[in-house]
Amino acid sequence: MNDAAADATVHLVARLVPQVGKADELARAIKAILPQVRSEPGCIAYLAHESRDEPGVIVMIEAWADQAALDTHAAAPAFTGLAARFEHLLAAPPSLERLRRIG
Repeated sequence: MNDAAADATVHLVARLVPQVGKADELARAIKAILPQVRSEPGCIAYLAHESRDEPGVIVMIEAWADQAALDTHAAAPAFTGLAARFEHLLAAPPSLERLRRIG
């Protein structure tokens, strides 16, 4: 990856805290969209993890070719279908942190 591509790449960490009793349902919902999201244009990585320190909390580690790819993902059916369930599944809105690689 050249420097220009690295500068354009958007890395994102999303933290999703489930409502009490909803951890398994949240994990299933995320697993269900992984193949579709990973095939979206500009998706470099879309990885789902469960926190070892806070079981049930899902941490997404994502990389997108550029902001346009991330914006397209945010409007795509896989994500919008999941996001429509956030009020039912999450204890709070997702925490999102956009990153820029420095080395």
